Amino acid sequence: MDTGRWYVAFSVEVERSGPTPRRPDVVIGVDLGVKTLAVFSDGRPPAGNPKHYDHAQKKLRRLSRAVSRRMGPDHRTGRQPSKRWLRANEQRNKVHHRIADLRRDGIHKLTTELAREYGTIVVEDLNVAGMVRNRNLARAVSDAGFGEIRRQLAYKTAWNGGRLNVADRWFPSSKTCSHCQAVKPRLPLRVRTFSREHCGLVIDRDENAARNLASLVKRHVAGSGPETRNGRGADRKTGPGPAGGREASTSHRPSKPGQTRTFAPRWANP
Repeated sequence: MDTGRWYVAFSVEVERSGPTPRRPDVVIGVDLGVKTLAVFSDGRPPAGNPKHYDHAQKKLRRLSRAVSRRMGPDHRTGRQPSKRWLRANEQRNKVHHRIADLRRDGIHKLTTELAREYGTIVVEDLNVAGMVRNRNLARAVSDAGFGEIRRQLAYKTAWNGGRLNVADRWFPSSKTCSHCQAVKPRLPLRVRTFSREHCGLVIDRDENAARNLASLVKRHVAGSGPETRNGRGADRKTGPGPAGGREASTSHRPSKPGQTRTFAPRWANP
């Protein structure tokens, strides 16, 4: 029992006889972000970021003050906490557990819907560990649950007979024009609209990134071996690779249903 709740775990065997997504031939790009949790390439409404932790900040501050005013445990002297401290700490822990439950429930609903609907899902290989080291982004990134979204998509696409493709971490999805494939050298985060005067494209930067993720897979499946540029303007060829995304090159054999595929970079020949 934890925070006044009992947890029971069951182990069952489930036979999954060749499930297929409702749209097995459709590729969807999913761009994850803090302002909007997920933006999709097929025009479906984006998934908003509920920000459960931010909404509970006021209540958590009040409960944390109550805990700090009670006589808590002292490991140096061996002092045991008072009953008032235990009650106050239990109330605070209940709020933290509720935040985690709400976040987990929302992510499960999002990933289950995507895995059951689309045959191929494309996400970015986000450096979550590096993002949380930024003190300005750590709380928002942790509250969004980027790593949990990718983890759930990996096994749920396998359950439903689909594929999860992971784009290379250095693929400039936001800076690339989804219409003419030109790459902007700079695109600050404060600029939320991607505009390209040469082809006349004006689009939300997150939707533009989602389209580029989807088109990356479509171009590779077509066998074109696309040439892309990274954020610094260097030429790179993006090809398939294993989930680690560290190998220089891999074979071009298509992955089996339920297999996660990573698009790892290869330096283009001069």
